[in-house]
Amino acid sequence: MQGELLRADQSRSPREDQRSSEERLRPERLRSDCPVLLSERLVMRAPHEEDIDALAHLANNAKVATMVSRMPHPYTADDAADFVRRTKNGDIGKCVYAITKAENGAFIGCCGVEPHADGRTVEIGYWLGEPYWNKGYTTEACHALVDMVFRTRQDVDQIDARCRVMNVASRRVIQKCGFQFQGSGLAASLALGSNVPVEWYRLDRKTWMSLRSWGNIA
Repeated sequence: MQGELLRADQSRSPREDQRSSEERLRPERLRSDCPVLLSERLVMRAPHEEDIDALAHLANNAKVATMVSRMPHPYTADDAADFVRRTKNGDIGKCVYAITKAENGAFIGCCGVEPHADGRTVEIGYWLGEPYWNKGYTTEACHALVDMVFRTRQDVDQIDARCRVMNVASRRVIQKCGFQFQGSGLAASLALGSNVPVEWYRLDRKTWMSLRSWGNIA
């Protein structure tokens, strides 16, 4: 197959070569190992331009921005458009998902996976718009994300997650997904412009395999 592609490319003009290169870097190609994820109530897929208004509305909330590392506050439509553009270009993490409701497609938040330099560890992150808190959506999304990582990335041995020390709800989500406490430290908060205390949790493949039904986690 590779030889066929090389031979075909040799007959193209420089402009066609450039266009072909751009086509090979289309978002769906970049995200070929980031499949759409389905759960009981959610669909998790690539962020789209159609999400920009809802994204800007939900993210422009200090209660959200101060609990994640790299979200500015205030958060504008331009910030949302830039976020969608960078996710399409593969500039943010490895897989970034829009969390949407299966029943009507409503955008309710984001989650994603970012690889560590060791090649064996990835870190997950997530946020949900305030109107959708305390409904179990975050835990449902994290279950789907964790399952995807361990089922499709055989090179990944462990997944990390972090939350602010004061973020009780996020800590509960992490624990319900089977993560174990590893330690505490400081992490930067873009919205606050300072470092904040965080807790670090880890879920290894062996533990995930013992809990993969998820129903065993109270």
